[in-house]
Amino acid sequence: MPDFQNTLNPTPFGFFNQESDFQSEADNMITFVKRKLGDDVLSVELTKKQIWACFEESFLEYGSIINQYQAKSQMLDFLGTPSGSLLSGSEQKYPRQTLEFLKRQAEPYSSEGGVGGSQNPVSGAIALTNGKQDYDIYNDLMTTPGGSTTLVSTQTSGRRTKMKIQEIYHFSPSAAYRFFDSTSAINYLNNEFSFESFTPESIFYVLPVFEDILRAGQMDVSQRVRRSNYSYRIEGTKLRIFPAPTTPPNAPNTRYLWVRVVLNAPDPLNPPYTDDTIYGVSNLSNIPFGNLQYDRVNSVGRQWVRQFGLALAKELLGLIRSKFGNVPIPNSELTLNGDNLVTQGREDQEKLRTQLSEMLESMTYDKLLEIQAATSENIMKQLRTVPVPNGQAITMG
Repeated sequence: MPDFQNTLNPTPFGFFNQESDFQSEADNMITFVKRKLGDDVLSVELTKKQIWACFEESFLEYGSIINQYQAKSQMLDFLGTPSGSLLSGSEQKYPRQTLEFLKRQAEPYSSEGGVGGSQNPVSGAIALTNGKQDYDIYNDLMTTPGGSTTLVSTQTSGRRTKMKIQEIYHFSPSAAYRFFDSTSAINYLNNEFSFESFTPESIFYVLPVFEDILRAGQMDVSQRVRRSNYSYRIEGTKLRIFPAPTTPPNAPNTRYLWVRVVLNAPDPLNPPYTDDTIYGVSNLSNIPFGNLQYDRVNSVGRQWVRQFGLALAKELLGLIRSKFGNVPIPNSELTLNGDNLVTQGREDQEKLRTQLSEMLESMTYDKLLEIQAATSENIMKQLRTVPVPNGQAITMG
């Protein structure tokens, strides 16, 4: 009858006590360890629970090293995802790769460019007064046209922070539609995309859409710089606009100037808006990796666990024997090899760790890509030397 299943609390942590393969291996480890340490000749002073503890520690060490290299390969894909517990099961999964890490790293630049980023831009309106050119951003910029709530008062922090102005909608409209007529393609792209019509004297040209977009942007900038007399100047919290606002006689509505700003957060972990994306995996400590399952480990891993368990048992036996340097026997003394066992056990552990680490280092995802690229290149080199009958195939490269 198996001893492991019938023993109360056979291992210190009990992580794998319910796995059938671990149970059978645990009983076999008793015989394996004692025979390797010379139990048939000299008694090995290790109990079953001590050997089972070494076996459990060995598998935990194996799982820790595997998870470290798994995290090294997948760290970019796990960052920002929900963190988990020891029973999450993510160590058994191959995640989809995303560009989330690059997007987050590029957020400061996109924020400065006004095309996204980690800060939410907000817009407010300033009611223009006839003949008044100077306005205060903190006092006159309202959340809604004609409202009484200033935009700066919407910040969640107690202290008023600096606002970054991204755009002021104060310019004369440009007539971009003039450039999108039926004749805009003439004299563009020459004859590269020409084709004949039913009449010999007619030739049409293909004009890509981005050409219209680029020319419209060029025209818009030209209108603002060369023709528009609308401008503004920012000094501290003051905004001065040119020309001075004028209100036509009997004007029914008040004119408003729209301003798009960003509220700077004094604390990057507590921005003035709700952002749940800052919670989740941030480093190696909270990646949702749990313990490996012994039933799913192949023969390569199990042999490493057995050898490392033997090394742990050897060190433990050496520590026990070191407590008694000499044992009195009839007419003599028996010298124990405790120190040698401790040294050998620790050397074996270090050797096994190094072997496993070197093997895993060569199989991280970036290394696998390098190996695959090198293999493809070598295949192409070999194919170039293969003779091909004339007219049968074309060899590229």
